[in-house]
Amino acid sequence: MKIIVLTENTAGGNLLAEHGLSYIIEHKNKRILFDTGHSDVFLKNAKELGVDIPETIVLSHGHWDHGDGLRFLEGQKLIAHPNIFMKRFRKNDNSNIGLQLSKDEIESRFQLTTSDAPYKVTEHIIFLGEIPRTNNFEAKITSFVDEQDIPDFVLDDSALAIVDNQEIIVVSGCAHSGICNIIEYAKEITGISGVKAVIGGFHLKHNNKQTQSTIEYFKEQKIQQVYPSHCTELPALNAFLNSFNFKQVKTGMTIEL
Repeated sequence: MKIIVLTENTAGGNLLAEHGLSYIIEHKNKRILFDTGHSDVFLKNAKELGVDIPETIVLSHGHWDHGDGLRFLEGQKLIAHPNIFMKRFRKNDNSNIGLQLSKDEIESRFQLTTSDAPYKVTEHIIFLGEIPRTNNFEAKITSFVDEQDIPDFVLDDSALAIVDNQEIIVVSGCAHSGICNIIEYAKEITGISGVKAVIGGFHLKHNNKQTQSTIEYFKEQKIQQVYPSHCTELPALNAFLNSFNFKQVKTGMTIEL
């Protein structure tokens, strides 16, 4: 299995970067696009790398930096949580952080499937749907609101569980629902307790109690391959680096698992 990084906050080589995330995931002769970033950077980097965009897209959640690249695509199958279309804003400045395309526009451009329950993308790749928030240290606060000024905890935040040789690989977009909550749900849905690798945004900003609790959870789960990226900021990245050996995720990287 391999993951090709098309969009990431950090540039690699002569490729472009932006605040966003987009991966091509290849597993058992199946290919999917996971998120699109917020511009056409993912397409430009794909062209530079000589890779085609897959016919199936999975959107992790309805935030601009993960889904506004959909404006540059058309015709693919698109899988997402039904809440991706809600209007959402930052509390501090009321800036819009939702998708530019409306539900009607997305339905006219793509073969749309929405599900808040787990959904099989392929025989071995599962879109997890809505993630139960069960632990006591994740997804407890939010800096977002909806159009009625009600706190938005990004309930549409989802991830992928990939079953590989009786282990699971977890791929997250931003982990607003909590990366540990995501892993626990992936284990429950697949019935597999062994976690081979975790890659994606962990939504950790500081080296604080939440970050330390996350690191301890990863150690307890004996997760050896860890690739925090995108919305995992420098203090949290440094804390992970002190506990796990990993390369910084950059555009153009191919991660083989």
